[in-house]
Amino acid sequence: MAAATRLVSRLAVVTGGGSGIGRAVCQRFASEGASVVVADISEDSANETLGGLQSDLRGQGHMAAVVDVSSKDSVTKLLTSIQTNYFQPPSVCVNAAGITQDDFLLNLEEQQFDRVIQVNLKGSFLVTQAVAQALVACGAPKGSIITVGSIVGKVGNIGQANYAASKAGVEALTRTAAKELSRFGIRCNCVLPGFISTPMTDKVPEKVISKMKTLVPMGRMGEPAEVADVCAFLASDDSRYVTGASIEVTGGLFIG
Repeated sequence: MAAATRLVSRLAVVTGGGSGIGRAVCQRFASEGASVVVADISEDSANETLGGLQSDLRGQGHMAAVVDVSSKDSVTKLLTSIQTNYFQPPSVCVNAAGITQDDFLLNLEEQQFDRVIQVNLKGSFLVTQAVAQALVACGAPKGSIITVGSIVGKVGNIGQANYAASKAGVEALTRTAAKELSRFGIRCNCVLPGFISTPMTDKVPEKVISKMKTLVPMGRMGEPAEVADVCAFLASDDSRYVTGASIEVTGGLFIG
């Protein structure tokens, strides 16, 4: 549920905005008044998200953009496009682009490991760096960069050596960015989802899903909107004294 219009006049870019958690974040931000740049490697998916965004609040104007977050050139073009269209850099950024290429450690191919690291970890670095550089260059008074990690980055997961490593890296990257960028008024935080119903989990066998649910104290999978709620808090001034934090959205999974 939207908490009024905390994000009116904010410009936000959301990578991975074409589906899953990224799409839910776009929808939530738009409902709170932000202008949203839906960035995704799939143009069709980005446009589909764009078509469903609320745009009746003051000054709102959304756009879709294609980006490969693992490519510095592509990320640079994204930021250039945003500033050309809006005459300012985004003051809110959500790194939600991510992939899985699962296999057991003994079988995992080098290219599977590399690709997941390139998208999930390097991609978060490239986008965070580009947005931060743009905000600092224009003298923006504040910014909020939110990266979607995973509880798996804290506890590991069978068959996900590459994914778990990438998400552990994302959390460390976010903490370091928070330390370096605080003096520029830029806050950096991480959201750690647990088992969330997304296109990514749709590929998981039903018997595995059932087993997962038994591990969650709240007894169910989470919804993308529940992760988006936390992202909206971190994007808004309600979290103005929060930086370098990791917030678990897991229904109590791996609570200890």
